[in-house]
Amino acid sequence: MSYIDGFVAAVPTENKQLYIEHAKLSFQVFKDHGALKITEAWGDDVPDGEVTSLPMAVKCEAGETVVFSTVVWPSKAVRDAGWQAIMEDPRMHPDQNPMPFDGKRLIYGGFDVILEG
Repeated sequence: MSYIDGFVAAVPTENKQLYIEHAKLSFQVFKDHGALKITEAWGDDVPDGEVTSLPMAVKCEAGETVVFSTVVWPSKAVRDAGWQAIMEDPRMHPDQNPMPFDGKRLIYGGFDVILEG
C-alpha cells in the first residue's frame, strides 16, 4: 500500500498566487524525489467549529484561508528517502522557494493507507 503525507496550513488570502507558485515548484521537487501524486486544495467550505475545526487547528486568522495538501508516495521507505532528498534540494531553500505562510502553524503527518479505492 502507498503512504500519504497530509498538511493543513493557514495562508494569507492575499498570498494565494504566491502559494500557487510555491506549490508548483514544490510539486516538481516532490515528484523528482519519488512522490506519485500531489494535491493542493484552497479552502472553500471550511467552517469554524465550536470544539475543534481545521481553522482552529491552524489558528486561522481573519484574512487567511485554510489550505489542505496531500502527497502520495509508493511506500514509507520511498517517502523517508524522498524527504531527506527534498530537505537537501536547493530548490526548497527559503531563498529559492519561500513559504508564503506562517510555517509554525503548519500541521502535518504521515499516514499508512489502510483502504484505497
